[in-house]
Amino acid sequence: MKILITGAAGQLGQALRLELEPRHEVLATDLEDLDVRDLSALRAYVSAERPNVILHLAALTQVDVCEQRPEAAFEVNTLGTRYVALAAREVGAELAVLSSDYVFNGRAASPYREYDNPDPINVYGRSKLGGERAVTSLLAAHYVVRTSGLFGPGGANFVAAILAAHRRDGRVKVVHDQVCRPTYAGDLSRALARMVGSGNYGIYHVASAGETSWFEFARAILKAAGENPDAAEPIGSDALDRPAARPPYSVLDTRSYELTFGHILPHWNEGLEAYFAEA
Repeated sequence: MKILITGAAGQLGQALRLELEPRHEVLATDLEDLDVRDLSALRAYVSAERPNVILHLAALTQVDVCEQRPEAAFEVNTLGTRYVALAAREVGAELAVLSSDYVFNGRAASPYREYDNPDPINVYGRSKLGGERAVTSLLAAHYVVRTSGLFGPGGANFVAAILAAHRRDGRVKVVHDQVCRPTYAGDLSRALARMVGSGNYGIYHVASAGETSWFEFARAILKAAGENPDAAEPIGSDALDRPAARPPYSVLDTRSYELTFGHILPHWNEGLEAYFAEA
């Protein structure tokens, strides 16, 4: 297959290239190659290349930046995703779009399923939900993939941030009251590779096995790096005073993906081991 990746320079894009390039023709693009906010340029590129599949990863993902710059967030995450869906429809390409656990409000008592009602509490979540709705309304051949806590070599992520803060300050303050399923980019890339071309369209929750708080994840990161895990200090979310609210519990139920594709992602601890083996 010919597969176009937007946002290919990020951690997931790099992992996908490693996963897909041995078996497929991959067109890896990033902002300097293909700006998803430019509909005419996007249409021209997709029309000329005519990919079988588009993996749309390009996004504004900094949650606090989105809160401070909502117009930019919606221009990239909602309108840009709509433009990609239009271009995909015009050439008959499948479209896989990366979305987020942040489309939910985090007040649930059990893991979120695909048919639970989204209710985002920040601009980032609302902009990603807008992108989801654009895709599902415009294109039948779609995979909307919600994931959480993505980390992998070659990009900005929580693991790198914790290690940088530890080197700079010694102790690291980390929230203990936000829980998710941290997801290793290499494992998510293998899940996406199973999806594309399958024809099993729809919305899927895909995340590494195991749920944890950011605080406990930070302790595991420090330990895996050979540092003292007690350097992580638990704090409440309110103590951070960030521009954007975060959902306290955004654990995703992944059974729909697992039953459909016969595949369970490894535990996030295994992903963390792989991260340090690659880094």
